[in-house]
Amino acid sequence: MDFKEGEILYFNKPLCWTSFQVVGKIRWKISRTYKIKKIKVGHAGTLDPLATGVLIVCTGKATKRIEEFQYQTKEYIATLKLGETTPSFDLETEIDNRYPFEHITKDKVEKTLINFVGAIEQVPPSFSACKINGERAYKLARKGEEINLKPKTLVIDEIELLEYNLPEIRIRVVCSKGTYIRALARDIGKSLDSGAHLTGLIRTRIGNITLDKCMEVEDFEKLLEAQSAELNHNQ
Repeated sequence: MDFKEGEILYFNKPLCWTSFQVVGKIRWKISRTYKIKKIKVGHAGTLDPLATGVLIVCTGKATKRIEEFQYQTKEYIATLKLGETTPSFDLETEIDNRYPFEHITKDKVEKTLINFVGAIEQVPPSFSACKINGERAYKLARKGEEINLKPKTLVIDEIELLEYNLPEIRIRVVCSKGTYIRALARDIGKSLDSGAHLTGLIRTRIGNITLDKCMEVEDFEKLLEAQSAELNHNQ
C-alpha cells in the first residue's frame, strides 16, 4: 500500500466513535508504522457517533476524490422509536416529550413514508455540524441557545418499511448528500401525529461501496502490523 500516493479505504465505523476519531486513528497508525511525519487523511461523509456503517477514508493524493464520494447516493437502515422525542433526535440526549402512538397502523406508516420520496425540504437538526455565524450548531445547542436553521433541499430516492413493531419501526432509506436521518425521523414522527427519534442507524452503502466491503479499524491495524513485520524481516 502506498498511502502518500493515495489509498481509498472502506471502514465500518465503530459505535460511539466520531468520524474524525476514525481518521485520527488511521493517520496515527500509518504515520507510526511507516515513519511518515505528515500524511493527508480524510473521510467522505460524516456519520454521527451513535451511527455505524460505511465510512470511506482517503489518504495522500486520493483525498482529492473525497468530494466525488460525498456526492454519491447513500443507503441507511434506521430504527425509530415512536411516541418520544429528544432534542438531538437520537439517543445522545434525554427524552424531552412523549406523545400517543397507539393510533399508528402499519398502513398509516407506509402511506406516510411515500410522502417523503422525491425532492423534499429538510431543516437540519440543531445538534448538527451546520455553522451559525462561524460556530457549529451543536455547540450552541449544548449551551441551550435557540437555533434557527434554514431548510435545505435534498432528495430521497427510496424509503421502505422493513419492520413494524410499535413503538418501533425500522426503515431503509436511499438518499442524497446532506440528508440528516435524525431530522427525517423527527419529520416522520410529526407526520404520524406523534413524535419519533432514532434508536439505531447503520449506513449500509455509499455509491457501490456496501458494508460487506468494509473492514473494522482493528483489522486495518493488524494488517499494517503484519506488513510492518514483513518489511522489517526483508530488510
